[in-house]
Amino acid sequence: MKRPIPRNNVDDMSTRHDPPEASLYIASGCAHCPTVLKGMNELIEQGAIARLTVTNITAHPEIARQEGIRSVPWIRIGPFTLHGSYTPAELRQWAGRAGSDQGLRDYLAELIENQRLDEAVGLARTDPHCLELAAGMLGDLETPMGVRIGIGAMLEELAESQELGPALPGLRELLHAAEPQVRADAAYYLGLSRQAEVLEWIRPLLDDEDAEVREIAAEALG
Repeated sequence: MKRPIPRNNVDDMSTRHDPPEASLYIASGCAHCPTVLKGMNELIEQGAIARLTVTNITAHPEIARQEGIRSVPWIRIGPFTLHGSYTPAELRQWAGRAGSDQGLRDYLAELIENQRLDEAVGLARTDPHCLELAAGMLGDLETPMGVRIGIGAMLEELAESQELGPALPGLRELLHAAEPQVRADAAYYLGLSRQAEVLEWIRPLLDDEDAEVREIAAEALG
């Protein structure tokens, strides 16, 4: 499985006051586990993470089953779950991102790009703030199309269980975006929410200058 790679080299640890806690799962005979273990221990020494729990799943296979671990090294740093081998520098970057909105955006994008949509949905359910960030990513033209599609799939799944609430304010703002596609997307996902108040938000788009926006707004209202 392709592992997440930080999108840039900015180390934003200086903006975070509380180092995250971390867990590492290894196995006897794993070729990459010693390198990752060394890197995680360095983070402890540097104060980049507050606490590290290390588990050898060879000795405790029941823990691997409980956590759904299928390969090692398996790393959790704050809200991030990482699979595979990482250099100390990469681990430090993810530790630095654990307290930032940009870190959550990067992680959400990586989950989607690596076809871990179920994990993205699970993250949004446990941390509703991720839904606010996802709405903003839809309005960012620099968000790759594949990620935009994945965010859409995530929103559609959450809409089925009426869990879009945290995303609604951000989607409402996108109704006024300069780009027609962004306005159309916002109207579509707001319509999926089935919340009565969004009808008045969408209604002005019936007179939008773009034909596709008008069409999608009408469908959302319908």
